[in-house]
Amino acid sequence: MDARAALADARLYLCTDARRARDDLAEFLDTVLRSGVDVVQLREKGLEAREELSLLEVFATAAERHGKLWSVNDRADIAAISGAPVLHLGQDDLPVAAARRLVGDGVAIGRSSHSAAQFDAEIADAPVDYVCAGPTWVTPTKPGRPAAGLGLLTHAASAAGTRPWFAIGGIDLSNLDEVIARGARRIVVVRAITEADDPGAAAAEFARALRDRRTGT
Repeated sequence: MDARAALADARLYLCTDARRARDDLAEFLDTVLRSGVDVVQLREKGLEAREELSLLEVFATAAERHGKLWSVNDRADIAAISGAPVLHLGQDDLPVAAARRLVGDGVAIGRSSHSAAQFDAEIADAPVDYVCAGPTWVTPTKPGRPAAGLGLLTHAASAAGTRPWFAIGGIDLSNLDEVIARGARRIVVVRAITEADDPGAAAAEFARALRDRRTGT
């Protein structure tokens, strides 16, 4: 799979932990990928390398079965060893050029941005394949980080050009229309799917809303 081409078409990016409390990771990934999620990322801090690699095998198997993408968070070394098609970096992680030396040219690299200045800097950085803008609202998945607000999405929509970008942070089905109205056509979701009573139905509803806006219906 061409990761960059797939990212250009992607609309719904899901971050999840290993779901130990439910013990349903493989089933969960199959459900959401079948229901409209385009990219799945393992996001869980404090994992030892061996454990993370083992979990990523589950992500890779599910994503490849559905013809979708899977992503490694923060760790360029883990991305290189696991063969991940996508690596996501935060502002405090490795510089993109250094990460690129580790993962090679075939891996798509994304970067978080939390302000208009950061977003513009990432768009100007040619090695970055996509950018996340947020958090739109305060979210417990990023404790202590203030909301960047809807204004950052308006800026991103005007500044991104052809570079894929994703709105992130506190997005759920109740505020998705506000995000779309600011120009976002791609979103990152966490709790609105991982904590849903029916994750497949939630994923399908997000995917439908994003698809309808893309087609103008």
